[in-house]
Amino acid sequence: MLKVNNIDVFYGNIHALKDISLEVNEGEIVTLIGANGAGKSTLLKTLSGLLKPKHGNIMYLTQQIAGKPAQSIVKSGISHVPEGRRVFSNMSVEENLELGAYLRNDRDGIKKDMDHVYELFPILDERRKQLSGTLSGGEQQMLAMGRALMAQPKLLLMDEPSMGLAPLVVKKIFEIIKMVNSQGTTVLLVEQNANMALSIADRAYVLETGKIVLSGTAKELQESEQVKAAYLGGL
Repeated sequence: MLKVNNIDVFYGNIHALKDISLEVNEGEIVTLIGANGAGKSTLLKTLSGLLKPKHGNIMYLTQQIAGKPAQSIVKSGISHVPEGRRVFSNMSVEENLELGAYLRNDRDGIKKDMDHVYELFPILDERRKQLSGTLSGGEQQMLAMGRALMAQPKLLLMDEPSMGLAPLVVKKIFEIIKMVNSQGTTVLLVEQNANMALSIADRAYVLETGKIVLSGTAKELQESEQVKAAYLGGL
């Protein structure tokens, strides 16, 4: 579904991603793990059109999308749940969800998807008229996921969904990621909580200082001494 070939991304003179290649197959959950500053968020921003690679190409289905505008990438079926949620805090829950469907004009389909989001996240249904800035961190994360799903993505990019959340909320968020995947959405997940990410992923890549240093099935990486020492607390 997604094939990244030898991309290099720079922030000014800083070489943030170095010759990155990876792939995501339809129906998978693939996770990228790595320390802060490894380049994980930069990669997702490049995939969603917020940054342009200097070299290399990105194939999504049959299209070359490297350097395309973000809105055309959303239209092609890729949605990005950004780090830090980025909900529109002075708008209601419902208005945030409606914004997720801004490229659509199938009113019945939008209504059906909104109902589906409220089924996935019942707390959002209760809070639909509430300003999203007044929600808890976990509720805002659910809203950010719901807003991305309103665009009917085939591929969902998720950046640090567990950040700053209580363990019980993290467990719930990851259960929903699995559910969304089981309903047909492919997921590329960036996550510092390597234990949780590897527990739900099919395959994984390890990113260090802008380079992929390891890849394999999630099980292989969970059992790797290198990964255990660096990311799994030496378990």
